Amino acid sequence: MAVDAVTSATSTTTTTTSSSASAAASASVDYDSFLKLLIAQMQNQDPTNPMDASEQISQLATFSQVEQSIQMNSNLETLITGNALTNASNYIGKTITSADEKTTGVVASVRVYSDTMVATTTDGKEIPIVVGVRVGTVPATTTTTETTDS
Repeated sequence: MAVDAVTSATSTTTTTTSSSASAAASASVDYDSFLKLLIAQMQNQDPTNPMDASEQISQLATFSQVEQSIQMNSNLETLITGNALTNASNYIGKTITSADEKTTGVVASVRVYSDTMVATTTDGKEIPIVVGVRVGTVPATTTTTETTDS
């Protein structure tokens, strides 16, 4: 089956910080490209030898699978973001020590990014939450009393 050249379409996209938004954007470009290719294929088919119906149904099924995958990825990204926010709130008020053990403090806030979390201590130090970071409860303050023998 011969397909004539299809003119390329250019589009401008806004850069986003979320990995899911960029994945959805690239998937939608593939989605749009697939649709354009299918339409071009149908417009340029030989009328004396049309496309096999089973092949066309197969292509439409692929089209549907791509659409479902995009939707599933979007839902999964929403679930992961919610889980990260829940985990971040669990760090508040706990002591944290960086992986290199040079920075320690009590967590005042946590910023969640698409690929990591960063804890800010009560004294303003930032500690990325990565492998090797220690998190624990705030140690109880102890007071020592000196006794003198007279």
